[in-house]
Amino acid sequence: MNAAALYQSRVTTAADAIKKTVRSGNRIFLTGNVSVPTALLAALVQHAPDLQDIEICQALTIGGADYVKPEMEGHLRVNSMFISANIRKAVQEGRADFTPVLLSEFPLLFKRGILPIDVALIHVSTPDEHGFCSLGVEVGLTKSAAESARVIVAEVNEQMPRTLGDAFIHVSRLNHIVPVNYPIPEHKMTAEGDMNIIQGIAGHVASLIPDGATMQLGIGSIPDAVLKFLMDKRDLGIHTELFSDGVIDLVNAGVLTNARKSLHPGKIVAGFILGTQKLYDWVNDNPMVEMHPTEYVNDPFIIAQNERMVAVNSAIEVDLTGQVCADSIGPKLYSGVGGQLDFIYGASRSKGGVPVIALPSAAVMRDGASISKITAMLKPGAGVVTSRNHVRFIVTEYGIADLYGKTIRQRAQALIAIAHPQFREDLTRQARELHYL
Repeated sequence: MNAAALYQSRVTTAADAIKKTVRSGNRIFLTGNVSVPTALLAALVQHAPDLQDIEICQALTIGGADYVKPEMEGHLRVNSMFISANIRKAVQEGRADFTPVLLSEFPLLFKRGILPIDVALIHVSTPDEHGFCSLGVEVGLTKSAAESARVIVAEVNEQMPRTLGDAFIHVSRLNHIVPVNYPIPEHKMTAEGDMNIIQGIAGHVASLIPDGATMQLGIGSIPDAVLKFLMDKRDLGIHTELFSDGVIDLVNAGVLTNARKSLHPGKIVAGFILGTQKLYDWVNDNPMVEMHPTEYVNDPFIIAQNERMVAVNSAIEVDLTGQVCADSIGPKLYSGVGGQLDFIYGASRSKGGVPVIALPSAAVMRDGASISKITAMLKPGAGVVTSRNHVRFIVTEYGIADLYGKTIRQRAQALIAIAHPQFREDLTRQARELHYL
């Protein structure tokens, strides 16, 4: 049977696909980011009253989350390896689970059978003449997980861009095919907070990026803002878990060429994409872009092969010894480790590498009060994502603190110097009480 005939023989509706494949007690893998298969997920929610004890394994998902509503208890339960905003309340209320894991090891939980998958719900492009579908905007976390599943159910979307690289799955691997035609959701990297502060931070970060650097830029307004400060650089490259629209302007300006990359020269290497329709159109069949599984992209020992590797990530708070909390507010789980430690460690092992944690010096609370994000000690119960042993550059709008090879006394002095001025006196007092100064 040729690929076209095989494809047609497996076409069904979302409702029928769920009813045929999902059984009580199953573990399901759900493709995430902006690639959530919405028709299949809606069908699963509709069928949920007839099911018991379904575990849904996922990372970050964007969009509605009816599947974690209170009435889903006993029927569907999420086990997330990265807490996105749409499921955060459910996790914090104990109606969903969180499994801490490095992003580089997320797919390995399924690939190695630690979390065996019964059914994978994925989202792909239409097949080419050879029967291969591209996983499109979400390759990194999906490919290995899907290929490890007993059954694969795929939404085949006419509007999913065809990304290249290690990004394909053949129709013969798809047990059930649900044709759909809807736009991929857009996710704009909108500025959160004071733009003057964000631009101040971005300017300092950009000053650390040399010509010929290969960059990883994490999620958020600060990493995205950094791109706007790089127009005077030369021959930059990208090796990152994700990228957004900002890369297009750098490519068009001749700044982002990937020419001096020591690994995959000439190519943007990534695991997934978050952006607008402009970006989805740009990556479609674009030979500059290579998508790869996350266990490759985020492997610190792969990352380190890129010379002048720059990793830019953010944090919730940093203490005076250099411990970085990025996944919780005290004991309250907020997100996850993501790829921060993968890239911070990878960049630190790179020849000429620049590992950066960038954050505003202060945060404004709901009651209007300000708190320092440079703290004497992390909040009780806070998770350490990047340890004091891995950290190097900490950047706020007030400057850059290079902590590498520095004593606790020197670290405290450097971090107090880039804290918000209104908190420096108190931080100095606390540092003395702790015998850091």
